[in-house]
This record gives sequence, C-alpha cells and structure tokens, in this order.
Amino acid sequence: MSRRPGTPRLLRQLNDRAALELLMSTGPLTRTQLGQATGLSKVTASQLLSRLQERELVHIVGAQAGGRGPNAALYDVVPSSAYVAGLDVGPTEVTAEGPQQVTAAIADITGQVVTESTIDLAGESDPVSAVHTTVMRLVERAEVPLDRLRAFVIGTPGVVDPRTGDIRFSFNLPSWHEGVLELLRADLQRSVIIENDVNLAAFAERSLGAARNTDDFVLLWIGAGVGMAIMLGGQLHRGHAGGAGEIGWLPVPGAPLPEEVGLPEGYHGHGEPAPHPALGYGLQSLIGARATCALAAEHGLPSDSVSVAFTAARSGTDGGEAFLDEMSRRIARAVTAVSVILDPGLIVLGADVVRAGGDDLAQRIRQETRRLGLEAPDIQLSQVDGNPVLRGAVLSALDAAREELFSTTTE
Repeated sequence: MSRRPGTPRLLRQLNDRAALELLMSTGPLTRTQLGQATGLSKVTASQLLSRLQERELVHIVGAQAGGRGPNAALYDVVPSSAYVAGLDVGPTEVTAEGPQQVTAAIADITGQVVTESTIDLAGESDPVSAVHTTVMRLVERAEVPLDRLRAFVIGTPGVVDPRTGDIRFSFNLPSWHEGVLELLRADLQRSVIIENDVNLAAFAERSLGAARNTDDFVLLWIGAGVGMAIMLGGQLHRGHAGGAGEIGWLPVPGAPLPEEVGLPEGYHGHGEPAPHPALGYGLQSLIGARATCALAAEHGLPSDSVSVAFTAARSGTDGGEAFLDEMSRRIARAVTAVSVILDPGLIVLGADVVRAGGDDLAQRIRQETRRLGLEAPDIQLSQVDGNPVLRGAVLSALDAAREELFSTTTE
C-alpha cells in the first residue's frame, strides 16, 4: 500500500486544514491560542496565518486584551471565501397533490444561510433548467459571485444509485432519471451531488435534531411520500442499489398489492408522468398524506390537508378519537417492523403527517408500539427547525466544499 511522504508541502497542508477546522468550530482565536490548540510553534502558527491571509481564507476580526504589551489580533475564517447551495426538489407535502417546487438556500463556508427561497416549478419538466433557474435567482438575490459557489447538493424523493451517485427512479419526479447528474455537472461546472431527500433529513437530524450525536437511529418520514433513512455506526446505510429505506413500497396486511390497483409489474407499470402523486399500494397507501386525508374523511373529519384533519380530531369532533387511534395503530406497525429488524434504539418521526399529529399522535404510537413489539425503541418527533431536507442538503454541501477548500490551501 502506497503512502504519501511527509513532505513540507503536505505538512503545511495538514496544518492549514487543522487550523481552518479549529477556527470553524471554535470561532476567533489569537495566534497563541491557535498554536496551543494545534501544538504548533509560534513561528509555524504565524507562517500558517500569513499563508491563509494571503489566500483570503482568514482575516483579523478584532483584538483580545491581555497583560503587558499590545492586544493580540483575533483571527477567523472569511465567510465569503466560499459558498454552497442546497436544494430540496419535489412536490409540496401539505397535501398529496401539490405542485412541484424547489426550496433552495445559499450558505457561506461557515454555514450561515445568506438567502433562502421557494420557487414554484409547476409545468417545468426539465431538471437542468429548473436547477439552473433556481441557482441564478439565488445568486442574484444574495449578490454572491457565481465562481465562489463550491458545491451543490440536491435532495429528491427518489432512489439514488450509491455506485454512480445518479438517480435511478423517482415516482413523483419522472423527469429525474439516470443521466441527470452528468447534465447538471456540465451545466453548473461545479461539484453536484444528488441525494435522497429522507437521507438528507436524517443527516440534519443527526447534526441538529433529535438524533444529535447518535450513531444508530432510523428516521421514518411520513408525508406525501413515505420513506426511511437508516443510520448505522454514524453512516447512512444505502443498500446494494440505493433502495434501503424505501419502506413506502413495503407490502403489509391491509394494503393493496400492485396487481390489485392495476399495476401487475409494480412501479415499472407506472407511466410517465405518473397517474397520481401517491402510491396506491404498500405501506404508503395506509399512512401517507393521501391515505391520512382519506381516513379522516371516513371518520367524518375535514380532509383538506393532514393539518386540518388532525386539528379537527384533537378538537373533540365526532370521529376524532377513532381516527387518531387508527392512525397510531397503522404507524406503530411500521415502527415495530423496523424495530424488530434493525433494533436501532431510536426512531425519529418526521414530515407532515407526524408533524400535524404532534405530541399526542407520538404518544399514542409509543403506547401501541410497546404493546406490539418485543422491545420498544425510543420514539421522538423530529427537532430540526424549518425544512429538514434543505438543512441536510446545506450541511452536506458544506462538508463537500470544506473538504475541497481545506485540502487545497497550500500552493
């Protein structure tokens, strides 16, 4: 096995990277503090800071008063040294039949979001055009130089091939298919990553939410679509073909099979565009947003959206208790199935259906899971503020940009 020799250039690169990562995580430091934290001598720390200043990666942001002598300069990373873009592409999840849209954000290299916007893409079928238009609007709004954008991460409700990074299939977005990744990279001339939206939400959950610093957990995503992200040993488990976690397709008792809804070939029987935005079979036909609204209507509750349905159910409306009990039973079966196979310890519930159900629904699910399972996992609602998919996309893009930036600091 070949190893890179410890050349002066490599050592400078490692030192520069360590310093940048330290400043990113702790904030402004003096030269002395930086040297002490990294184990570098005063001379080496000074040379390092001079290099990074020349490349406009760090700058002086103030001074720290000390004892005798002049105040020590405080150094920090230059936020505008690089930017990233995160995009969440898909149908709206308020109901199961919302239009396609892109919610996107640009963040500087420190992670500070400088602009965020949601753009309606109804009628826009070309993925490259949709992404290009979104990015150009954001860049103009944020007044960010296009050449400072280092990485793009795009979340989509589809199966992504872990070997190629390309999208294999997306039920809700049939125009997103194999070959799109190469076209996007050619158009943007930047690092572009396509990732399953629920996987990105799990990344955000582990960094910012209920699974913070948890190595083993599952995120069960119940919205317009039903999906799952599996985190084992701190790493996403994608499966052989990228289909790990596509639990919405799971055949379960009480749910129609593909042939029973006129699709004997399963999802291969869907035309383009898809006949409707929600699967008519499998687990999704029981707990997705479309199914939730249908169940509410069966119990005499308003069913314009999942939010309206759960609000009515909690208000004491006739049929509300029965609706909540049935929804909790359905979701608890999915939670139990996941638990007995993976035993993750923690299952986080996210997306519109459980967000609308709130703590009351979560508590009912916990009670039902304890009744059904051998050992009930800890069940928590998502704690990520805002759009978890977008937050995960930005965090993932930051990882990619920092890896590139921090690995090329020495000329």
